[in-house]
Amino acid sequence: MSEKSGAKELSPIDVYMLLPKTNCKKCGLENCMAFATKLVNREIALELCTPLLEKQYQKNYQKLWDMLKPPVKEVTVGTGDNIVKIGGKLVMYRHELAYFNPTAIAIDVTDEMPEEELLIRVKKTEGFSYTYIGKELKLNMIAVRSTSNDPEKFRLTVKRVVENTKLPLILCSFHPEVVEAGLMAASKARPLIYAATKDNWKDMAELALTYNCPLAVFAPNDLKLLRSLAKTLVDYGVQDLVLDSGTFPNEGLTDTISNLTMIRRAACKRGDELLGFPIMGTPITAWTERSDVPEVNMWNEAYIASVLINRYADVLIMHSAEGWVLLPTTILRQNIYTDPRKPVAVEPGIKVFGQPDENSPVMMTTNFALTYFTVASDLESAGINCYLIVVDSEGLAVDSAVAGRKLTAEKVAEAIKQVKAEEKVKHRKLIIPGKAARLSGEIQELSGWEVLVGPRDSSEIPKFLQEKWQ
Repeated sequence: MSEKSGAKELSPIDVYMLLPKTNCKKCGLENCMAFATKLVNREIALELCTPLLEKQYQKNYQKLWDMLKPPVKEVTVGTGDNIVKIGGKLVMYRHELAYFNPTAIAIDVTDEMPEEELLIRVKKTEGFSYTYIGKELKLNMIAVRSTSNDPEKFRLTVKRVVENTKLPLILCSFHPEVVEAGLMAASKARPLIYAATKDNWKDMAELALTYNCPLAVFAPNDLKLLRSLAKTLVDYGVQDLVLDSGTFPNEGLTDTISNLTMIRRAACKRGDELLGFPIMGTPITAWTERSDVPEVNMWNEAYIASVLINRYADVLIMHSAEGWVLLPTTILRQNIYTDPRKPVAVEPGIKVFGQPDENSPVMMTTNFALTYFTVASDLESAGINCYLIVVDSEGLAVDSAVAGRKLTAEKVAEAIKQVKAEEKVKHRKLIIPGKAARLSGEIQELSGWEVLVGPRDSSEIPKFLQEKWQ
């Protein structure tokens, strides 16, 4: 099959020709060409063009929807405010545009766990939270696994989980009667069913249709069978699928990566709709061969999870609930799923730390998020009372912004005026980062403030203030 043009190759003029071309501004933009450009860049929703929703443009709307729909279908798990969206990828490589819908991470419980242990794991999963560069990192789902193969045990376990969390669920069993028992306890929760195989696909399809749930398809290390099962299920009427080609630890990791890559390439580069579904990874397989030292299994699971996030997995099932496993995994996910087209920035302005008064120091930094939150963390941990002027550097760090003329003396002087710093303190002293030292003379001349060159690293601010601030 020939390679299909990717989303990045779609031209704004192709989209523009199907728009009403009235320049009505109902979308909030100046004209239809601006709207077309934002559509191609996935920065705006098609439905915001309200004239397109009229009957006369119905065919054009459908054509545009077909042109713009992602090659990897978006599948929703859960209901209400706690839904998780997986898939929805537009490109194979992040730098081509951006990745959407960060990889969902599920922590497992089993129907043979003591109730106290089960509830602790559920609450620990739901309560996991870490603030990283201004974003709250969370876990997303609970995977309820039937290790007993007892329908009643599974039903009671799912019932307990549903009663104690609002996180979306994955119901895991290859036995349709067990899955059905779980679905009866979570009939309104729209869980992900895991999994349909070549042996049980029809019964699993019936359950997915009856309970209106997405269905995972499992064909370990057999992409031909995986695609065949997907076709059979789609023809049967199941539209929301998740593909699992198997996660093989140790020597099998090469096959795992190759399979995931071929699935995503088939969808994004060849337009294969039968492989254009979200991909599941199961780092939990690192526990199939238990080590005498549990930390070895945890380490293996952590690196497998990292590899799978890098290689197209849209949802993961994990066992380790330890912070040292989950924290680097969620931070990696956050880094990969930031939009490469947009600098990670915070709003410029003046920030208050502690309870500053008219004698407190005034400092400045750029609005690059990593720089700002690093400085903020150091100020907060040291208990410093101060004002921090955040200058718009278009999301660049201090040294890059100075080198690229995105942080200039003019900008700093203007920022001092805009935030009305002179009304907050009686002194006229500004502490600038050591990496912006070469701007000190110009800033002093343009602003009228005395400039003190601070340390190059914000961790040294407490020592600097102790020695230099009078």
